[in-house]
Amino acid sequence: MKAVLLDEARFLKGLELPKPERVSQYLTFRKTPQDNKIIIERCQDADVIISGSLRIEREVIESLPNLKLIQLTSSGMNAVDHKACQDNHVELYNAAAFATKSVPEHTFMLMLNAMRSGVHYHNTVVDGSWRKAGSKETKALPTIDIEDQILGIIGVGTVGKRVSEIAQVFGMTVLWAEHQGKAPRNKDYTDFDTVLAASNVISLHCPLTEETKHLINAESLAKMSKKPLVVNMARGGVVESKAMAEAVQNNQVLGYATDVFEKEPIAEDDPLLTLAKQRHPHVVFSPHVGANSKNAQHKLWEIVQQQVNEFIENYKNS
Repeated sequence: MKAVLLDEARFLKGLELPKPERVSQYLTFRKTPQDNKIIIERCQDADVIISGSLRIEREVIESLPNLKLIQLTSSGMNAVDHKACQDNHVELYNAAAFATKSVPEHTFMLMLNAMRSGVHYHNTVVDGSWRKAGSKETKALPTIDIEDQILGIIGVGTVGKRVSEIAQVFGMTVLWAEHQGKAPRNKDYTDFDTVLAASNVISLHCPLTEETKHLINAESLAKMSKKPLVVNMARGGVVESKAMAEAVQNNQVLGYATDVFEKEPIAEDDPLLTLAKQRHPHVVFSPHVGANSKNAQHKLWEIVQQQVNEFIENYKNS
């Protein structure tokens, strides 16, 4: 079978990406623009598309009669037209659980930086304001310890559970949020609204679905009575940008730390970008790199190879 890797640049430079052994023809492209015509041209006669940074739309799927599998190099699947895959008998695989070490560690990098005003204090050293103002400047913003804080986790999959383990080592109390509007399934889970009200930090790890789009909005933010820090390691669309920016500006929440945005790269008119440019001490951003450790990317490609090989083997034997 013929496979096409459309975006090798999605991986760290220098990382070895050996061809899946069951693939007979293999094409790779460093980058592919988000242009359906170019994607179709590059995938002519392909049985398998491998991609993680592109939207794969119905036009592409219906223009490739040989296509049998779209193998994603990501855990999220919302960039592919699921209905078009079903209608055209194309399998869709994601790569789950490849970043169960990297993403939780990145979660705490963002959390600790935001709670302890890390970016703010870094800037006072670099821009000379510490030197000019003396020690008083460094004491202007108290840092906040995470020990004894209550951490609410929304999205209790493999990553959410690992975040729970690390949090408990730090001495945090962890609450697992049940799905919004649902009764807790067992004693390990807590009602969604109770988690919003009780938490000092809320960490998001849920997939982006119709149910979770803008899950964190003006209404849910109003229920956060402890003015928590919100950390988003899920998807940008889980949080409504305008509502979050207003909540931070109005001191309704402590701050916002995120690795993901509604549009990526972040749009120039995104109100969150304006917030960050104001150098809010409890606002920390990173450009969707939480799963980019070398170990995570190596594991990711192992999963991709295995799934593509197994698909081809099963297809031949069917």
